[in-house]
Amino acid sequence: MKIDKSIIGSFVLLVIIASLYRIMPGRPLGFAPQIAMALFSGSIIKDKKFSFLLPILSMLVSDIIYEVLFRFNITSVMGFYEGQLLNYVLFGALTVIGFWIKKENLLHIAGGSIAGASFYFILSNFIVWIGGGLGIDNLPYARSWDGLMKCYSEGIPFYLGSLVATVFFSGVLFGGYFLLNKYAIRKQVIA
Repeated sequence: MKIDKSIIGSFVLLVIIASLYRIMPGRPLGFAPQIAMALFSGSIIKDKKFSFLLPILSMLVSDIIYEVLFRFNITSVMGFYEGQLLNYVLFGALTVIGFWIKKENLLHIAGGSIAGASFYFILSNFIVWIGGGLGIDNLPYARSWDGLMKCYSEGIPFYLGSLVATVFFSGVLFGGYFLLNKYAIRKQVIA
C-alpha cells in the first residue's frame, strides 16, 4: 500500500481519537485502545522503525492532556510520573509482538491480542511491585511472594478491562484495515 496524505491523516486521526478516549472520564478500568494500536502498528506498518510511532504518540498525547488537566485540578491523574519511561518501553515491546501477527489471520490477531494484554499485565504489575508501588490501600506492596501476588490480584480488574479492550480494538483496527484494503483500495486500482 502506497503511503499518501490520506493514510497519514488517518493515522494522525487515530492517534488523536485514541488519546482522547484514553482520558475519557468514567471509562471502564483498563479499557483503552493503546495495546491494540501497538499490536496493529507492529503488524501492519512495513517500516518497523515507524511502527513504534503510532502507540507511543497516542500515549504521549494523552499523557500531555492528563498533565494539563491535572495541573488545572480537573483530574487527579497525573500525566507524567516517575517510572513512566518503563511504560513507554513496554508499549515498544508490545509493538514487537505485533511483528509476528499475520494481519489476515484471525487466530493470529486473537492470540496476539491475548498475548499482548497478558504480557502488559504481567510485566507492568511486576514493575510496580519491584519499584515499591502502592496498593489500593495506599501502602507499598511487601517485598515478598505475598506482596507480588497481592499486586497481581489488585491488577486483575485492569487486566480484564485491558483484555476485552485489546480484543475489541484489535477487531476494529484489523477489521477496518481489512475492509479498507478489500473495498476502498482495490476499487481505486480498478477505476
